[in-house]
Amino acid sequence: MSAQHDEVDRIVGAWRAQRPDLDFSPLGVLSRVDRLSRHLDRARREAFRRSDLEPWEWDVLSALRRAGEPFQLSPKQLLLQTLVSSGTMTNRIDRLVGRRLVRREADPADGRSVLVTLTEDGRTRVDAAITRLVDAEAELLAALPRVDRERLAGLLRKLSLEFDS
Repeated sequence: MSAQHDEVDRIVGAWRAQRPDLDFSPLGVLSRVDRLSRHLDRARREAFRRSDLEPWEWDVLSALRRAGEPFQLSPKQLLLQTLVSSGTMTNRIDRLVGRRLVRREADPADGRSVLVTLTEDGRTRVDAAITRLVDAEAELLAALPRVDRERLAGLLRKLSLEFDS
């Protein structure tokens, strides 16, 4: 296969030969997105593994890290950011407390509530993981100049917004 044609071109070409009555342009786009997603998933898992984190742990720890000092959120804020159920979030927090990556603290604004706070070890791991992740993702996009990356990001944002509304 030449540098100008990929496996998706072969698949779409074969379908066009069999079903010339159909528009296969969506398949050309979304099959590539799917294939790239698999490469991204592998790169992310490797970045997290090298930081001794599971993907679900990354989701929680990165939400806390992005919150900024003092790196704490309520369990409700965490579940809204990670899109999991309350029971799942409770289990995840328990497991992260057990690994000493987060701790529960009383909410000073409401003594009946708790806040989940990133520990120093949790911060070290999430910082290492984001560095590895950014490096791995840059490598995946290395074939595209910055202007193409920005254009692609804009197009994907436009498509994504259709599903977010």
